[in-house]
Amino acid sequence: MQTVTRRGLLASGLALGTALATAPLRAQAAPATPDVIGRVERLDPALDALIDVGAKLETINSGLTWCEGPTWVGGADGALFYSDVIGNRIHRWNKRDGDKVWIDPSGYARGVADGIVEPGTNGLFSGRGGLLAADSGNRCVSRIDLKTRQRVVLTDKFEGKRFNSPNDMCISPRDGSIYFTDPAYGLKDKVNSPLREMDYTGVFRIAPDNSVTLMGKFDIPNGIGISPDGRTVYHTDIKAGWLAHSIDDRGNFADTRTFIARDAIPGGDGLKIDSRGNMWTSSRDGIWILDPSGKRLGVIRITGICANCTFGADGYLYMTCNHQVARIKVKARKLPTA
Repeated sequence: MQTVTRRGLLASGLALGTALATAPLRAQAAPATPDVIGRVERLDPALDALIDVGAKLETINSGLTWCEGPTWVGGADGALFYSDVIGNRIHRWNKRDGDKVWIDPSGYARGVADGIVEPGTNGLFSGRGGLLAADSGNRCVSRIDLKTRQRVVLTDKFEGKRFNSPNDMCISPRDGSIYFTDPAYGLKDKVNSPLREMDYTGVFRIAPDNSVTLMGKFDIPNGIGISPDGRTVYHTDIKAGWLAHSIDDRGNFADTRTFIARDAIPGGDGLKIDSRGNMWTSSRDGIWILDPSGKRLGVIRITGICANCTFGADGYLYMTCNHQVARIKVKARKLPTA
């Protein structure tokens, strides 16, 4: 297992390649100004069905330590929830109330002590009647009641060993199974931490009865998503790039293929699959949009490193980017959950 920082895929300087760098764009945005936080580059006309020409990015909050794991809860009048992983808080934002700290601390109550460098929650997901959290600091997956804010741990061990630091998750639209990644980004020493009990990083499945299955051992998996029919799970791998796994009737990985090669996009963190099967994946550039075959349709270029994204029921794509949260109006929609 190689030693990498938390943002190894995003900030390591992976080259995009001259082929993409010189690819002709169908529409060029105006030069950036201090008030512009990004732009949309269109590589294929199919992107018009997902993002209107002229859609603008806007910031909804800034000044965060490191924001991650956004998810939308409720209908069009619902709210965005997201993690400030190092700040150890979960924020809630909507148009009516603005941005407020919803839980503090969100994870490990003793902060960065004891070899934990990311004490808060990371990936969040709306499901199972509450807010599901990949709790990096407490090294578990939990469910948070939206009214009482009480937490119940769904799992913190596999075969008697503590997880490394659960990072991101998705929910099967077929049966409500939770698939989550477990790198070691939350630990101060990613490889030799005395807190580590597993000698591997992997992808796991929490079944509807909360039983846990190891789906496979992978090289520092991070972002994860699932297809609209629940038959394919996608996730990043620091060596291979983006992998796609067919899911059998028992919810297990049946076969694996490379969906995007490691050098095709500069870095990768969180990702979401929309209701049409398109992938929206973070990178050092921003958010890349790819169709179900892996064809690159375009990229939302945004200032700063983009960590993750989610679809709001209000018609926006929300993005956690370094120390800010941004959004852009889109036509794509999120997957329904079981």
